[in-house]
Amino acid sequence: MKVSIERAALLKAMNRAQGVVERRNTIPVLANVLMEAEGDRLSLRATDLDIEIVEGLPARIDTAGGTTVSAHLLHDILRKLPDGAEVTLSLDPERERLDIAAGRSRFHLPTLPRSDFPVMASSEYACSYAAPAILLRTLFDKSKFAVSTEETRYYLNGVYLHVAEAEGRPVLRAVATDGHRLARIDSDLPEGAAKAPGVIVPRKTVAELRKMLDDDEAEIAVSVSETKIRFSANGLTLTSKVIDGAFPDYTRVIPQGNDRRMEVDAREFGRAVDRVATVSQEKSRTVKMTLEEDRLVLSVSAADAGSATEEIDVAYPDTPMEIGFNAKYLSEIAEQIERENAVFLFSDPGAPTLVREGDDASAVYVVMPMRV
Repeated sequence: MKVSIERAALLKAMNRAQGVVERRNTIPVLANVLMEAEGDRLSLRATDLDIEIVEGLPARIDTAGGTTVSAHLLHDILRKLPDGAEVTLSLDPERERLDIAAGRSRFHLPTLPRSDFPVMASSEYACSYAAPAILLRTLFDKSKFAVSTEETRYYLNGVYLHVAEAEGRPVLRAVATDGHRLARIDSDLPEGAAKAPGVIVPRKTVAELRKMLDDDEAEIAVSVSETKIRFSANGLTLTSKVIDGAFPDYTRVIPQGNDRRMEVDAREFGRAVDRVATVSQEKSRTVKMTLEEDRLVLSVSAADAGSATEEIDVAYPDTPMEIGFNAKYLSEIAEQIERENAVFLFSDPGAPTLVREGDDASAVYVVMPMRV
């Protein structure tokens, strides 16, 4: 194998590939990326046996062939080469090494046979559809912060992507929760997606998929089965197993009767929460919200670090109340609000609070209160 390729294109692809590869592996070949050169394209494949990413790049192929080489090591080398460099990859089969040349730089990396590299089994997909990148980006970006990291509740370690009904019309919905907060995001249902089975997309897959969704003009081909989900666009394919488990009935925890309404500038609110939480050293970083007519006071009191308060003008016509929340949860929800104002709907200090973007019901957040 002998290939010449532009450094920037190869680095971008390796950035995606090495994100999939786990640094610690009991199977040595899983630390590698599979490189296959044929025709006028170089194909890169990386997997951790749960996620597989395949990308084809235009390249000058002098000799067809393939091998596997350390993904992280190759990525680090490419990252440190100068901009605009042309990289030549040459396989020396006798020495079982890959020779890398760029300008005056030379590297020689050990390889493993490509026959040892596992390929994810192909799957029959129950449903396939095309979705704009911006649609998928919105669904996952605005929900992923609420994904649980608690491994014992593995069925919460991802985003539940499914078809639902909202205001009498079908929507594509993403839901994530860790038991303390919940995000439910709706978008228009793409054509052909009506029969897509509901699947829990793992946290790591969501993170890797995000690298495909920066181009607003891109159309992403989505294929879904009961066990796998696949995203394809512009010569790049990401295939992932889905979490084998039942997502809980989230509709039961979304409050319906909260009638105490507070409207606040989302950016101002988020910055104020962050400021007052500075004095708290506790993991939970509890912030107390004291509500009076058109006035909100945020306060934190920490035994060792001192205390902090900040007053904000809000629209709140209801009876006074005090309620506490984890500062991190409030800040993360405020970051998701794209409209100017966030609307908080309260019931009482012990009940879950609903948060929306203005009067838009397509993005709904629920956060559990804390004792103050």
